[in-house]
Amino acid sequence: QVRLVESGGGLVQAGGSLRLSCQVSGLTWNIYGVGWFRQTPGKEREFVAGINYEGETDYADSVNGRFTASRDNNRNTVDLQMNSLKPEDTAVYYCGRTQGSRAPRQISVYVTWGRGTQVTVTS
Repeated sequence: QVRLVESGGGLVQAGGSLRLSCQVSGLTWNIYGVGWFRQTPGKEREFVAGINYEGETDYADSVNGRFTASRDNNRNTVDLQMNSLKPEDTAVYYCGRTQGSRAPRQISVYVTWGRGTQVTVTS
């Protein structure tokens, strides 16, 4: 059974940093793309960052230059380093994996999700 478990969320002041981690188990995951998405109450889940099986990354404009995604194939993890956090980054953050090697922005191609981790940024 494929499982994704997010960790690392918390409460931080604006300008601070957090590092999220997505632990993947149950499959040979390093051939798949992994994406980070976030969601706030009443809104749709939105793309934040994606990393393909080769480690190539893509970022939403709102986080580009502040967030960095990376993957460690030995530890089966995909991390999201978040710097210069803003109150508008407050959301539940989810990691998901695709059935292919890429990590596109379309949420429909993600087939497995974690339960999410809360990030709260205060002003």
